[in-house]
Amino acid sequence: MLENQVIFFSRALLCSCSTRVPAAGIKQEIEEASETSKRDRSHLESTLKLNEDKPADDFSGVLQRLRKIYHSSIKPLEQSYRYNELRQHEITDGEITSKPMVLFLGPWSVGKSSMINYLLGLDDTPYQLYTGAEPTTSEFTVIMHGPKLKTIEGIVMAADSARSFSPLEKFGQNFLEKLIGIEVPHKLLERVTFVDTPGIIENRKQQERGYPFNDVCQWFIDRADLIFVVFDPTKLDVGLELEMLFRQLKGRESQIRIILNKADSLATQELMRVYGALFWSLAPLINVTEPPRVYVSSFWPHEYQPETHQDLFLKEEISLLEDLNQVIENRMENKIAFIRQHAIRVRIHALLVDRYLQTYKDKMTFFSDGELVFRDIVEDPDKFFIFKTILAKTNVSKFDLPNREAYKDFFGINPITSFKLLSQQCSYMGGCFLEKIEKAITRELPDLLGSIGLGKKPSILSCDITGCGETPKNRYRKP
Repeated sequence: MLENQVIFFSRALLCSCSTRVPAAGIKQEIEEASETSKRDRSHLESTLKLNEDKPADDFSGVLQRLRKIYHSSIKPLEQSYRYNELRQHEITDGEITSKPMVLFLGPWSVGKSSMINYLLGLDDTPYQLYTGAEPTTSEFTVIMHGPKLKTIEGIVMAADSARSFSPLEKFGQNFLEKLIGIEVPHKLLERVTFVDTPGIIENRKQQERGYPFNDVCQWFIDRADLIFVVFDPTKLDVGLELEMLFRQLKGRESQIRIILNKADSLATQELMRVYGALFWSLAPLINVTEPPRVYVSSFWPHEYQPETHQDLFLKEEISLLEDLNQVIENRMENKIAFIRQHAIRVRIHALLVDRYLQTYKDKMTFFSDGELVFRDIVEDPDKFFIFKTILAKTNVSKFDLPNREAYKDFFGINPITSFKLLSQQCSYMGGCFLEKIEKAITRELPDLLGSIGLGKKPSILSCDITGCGETPKNRYRKP
């Protein structure tokens, strides 16, 4: 598949223009141009629907119902079996109601900040993100909607429980000093949030950043709806930090988009070579059948350099904007699917802890040393058929099972005797935790997702009107 993309793009380059100036000539023109004209933004505004006056869809009813399903059916089991200590992923109300998040990753000075400036039209304004040829962005910058231009410190963002960034406080005060928020009154930010990240510098040790950079990146990766990994023709090498980043992106291939930026700085032949070199560098890191989509263009406000593939670059840019708009349009479907995926993981974790506990109780005798018995179980769970029992009886996919090694650390800080069996997690009024989460996975969340697909007005799904336990009516059924 990687080879097919290289061949297809190469043909597009060869066919898009008959004559090209040498690369040296293009670079000389770039250096000599003191003032460049601004690019037309009409395609950007039309593709992202920034000129439409119709009000945004009101999903407050759906979000209210989703929040209630999470708190009543998922969170009790999540807290009882301390799932957050296994996955380090605690869902807050702010995260449930948050807008889609677009994350920008990549080496330093490849144009991540310039791309955000271009998408939002922040160039030549007091709040444009600082750009330059040297490493410029040393902070995690969150660009979000607000009534007026305003900068928010990281400690304020973490302290505000209404936002989705309060869990970032666990990464320490050094990190919060490197977190900054910018509120901008822009129509696009009413529907999406951008996150700009520090560029990857391979010759700098991670410890020198003063905070766990990879852990922070993982936090944003886990919550991003779309991930742009940006490169430019001069920074295609893959070092240890970039390799670690792609390991963290495993399982999120559907959200990843690769961007080869500053493409108009190269002539045809050089661009073909750079495109091939990019795939050569990334091929060992993206071990999937279908590689991520690659966009080749120059994402900044200035006109494309003359005698370059302007039509091709414009089409690539429009395709990327359509991709971004699709994520925005599907934000509620993605949110519900994310909560359901989280519920599945919580259920599997609870079943495994229950199986560990049941095995421990079965092996304990009056004269047994509890610590030695459980150590034997944790060291070799396959000997006691812990995972095989879960697969055989509970309709769990083997591909969803957590790593066995993770439970050694988990039970190292959480004694097995501190948990209750699932059969004991029931009450007369509240029901059983396991039954409630299974109902949410198999009925409530799919029904909520289906109600959006059926075209219902989300506002009528308010819990005050229909009741959150009620199944939405089938609009296609004749009365």
